Amino acid sequence: MRALMEPVYTTGEVAKLTGVNFRTVIRWIERGELKGYKLPGRGDHRVQHSALLEFMESNGIPLPESFHIPVKKALIVDDDLAMANAIARVFKRLGWEVQVAQDGFEAGMLLASFQPRVMTLDLKMPYMDGFNVLALSREKFNQQALHIVVISAQGKTELDKALSLGADAVLQKPFENDVLKQIIQKIQPSN
Repeated sequence: MRALMEPVYTTGEVAKLTGVNFRTVIRWIERGELKGYKLPGRGDHRVQHSALLEFMESNGIPLPESFHIPVKKALIVDDDLAMANAIARVFKRLGWEVQVAQDGFEAGMLLASFQPRVMTLDLKMPYMDGFNVLALSREKFNQQALHIVVISAQGKTELDKALSLGADAVLQKPFENDVLKQIIQKIQPSN
């Protein structure tokens, strides 16, 4: 079962928000004063939005004005730049921050650094196809409750396969912008 999407912060981001050094943030986490967790492998720490909010409020640390408004981020993965830009425009009109990746490798890097709430994904791309990106995304980034919308010109069999691999929704190209808007609003309602 996937958890609800909640922004996650690095120790560096927490340090900027609280006005301290990142090493101080690590000490807070290690002492149990700030709820956080370690990523497998490198051991980097992460802090969820709700835990940071609770910590800042209980310690009298002023909250930035924008802190209560989670940023809606979308990653558009499509090797056709014109299509990627068209999809990006739909998200931007709905108030989303958008990044574009033109292949699976770039998508993997942006999933880690950009931490989107939603990723749109073409199935047919160079280097690493959309099925592999979908499988890796579910395996590596499932803790973020990433919503994945496959947008592809592939047929029903391939779109059904994408759903079975963990896509939240599929949309066949060509499509109407209003249909994409409805999918976005269904899987990621306004806060």
